[in-house]
Amino acid sequence: MTILFDLDGTLIDSTEAILESFDIALKNFGDVPFDEEAIKAEIGHPLDAMFRTLGVSEERVWEHVAAYKAHYRTIACEKTVLLPRAREAVVLAAAHAKLGIVTTKTAEYSREMLAYMGVMDYFEVLIGREDVTHPKPHPEPIHKALEAMRASKEACWMVGDTPMDLLSAKAAGIESVAVSCGYAGEEQLCEHTPNIVTDAYEAVQFIVES
Repeated sequence: MTILFDLDGTLIDSTEAILESFDIALKNFGDVPFDEEAIKAEIGHPLDAMFRTLGVSEERVWEHVAAYKAHYRTIACEKTVLLPRAREAVVLAAAHAKLGIVTTKTAEYSREMLAYMGVMDYFEVLIGREDVTHPKPHPEPIHKALEAMRASKEACWMVGDTPMDLLSAKAAGIESVAVSCGYAGEEQLCEHTPNIVTDAYEAVQFIVES
């Protein structure tokens, strides 16, 4: 069995670090106002897409992304925490399956952060934004993870907190479980999967029992 996890809103809470980094990037260039709720609503999308949605012009998107990343890396470990029962979820999952991470975050920074938290060693692979041409909801990140793990689509599950995770899983032909502890509401999640639980630990329990 293989279990793939999203990061933000599924295993970790990096909201403070994300908002602070957006604040720095937007103030650095000063052409788009900082809107905390608008940013939260977009968490899980690639950074370039988030900046575009916030109103940053196409010619300035990548300089905003660079400013964000430069700050985020300096605070990510300090201002990110594992969500409640996330560590227990990873330990339980590792007892039953091969584990991977599929995220739209930068893979390099994500590995550093998970190593700092003491859980990176549980995962065989971490696929981040720089590893794919097409991020979630495209199936490419999941395909890349399974290829790296030499795992098949059979008995493979994706655990995530947004429709993008669930759409990616569906497109890749694998099962999914949604957690309601993240950034999307249950009403949104219900449109894409009947399997909705509170957190990653309950998700792993559901998968194991299934």
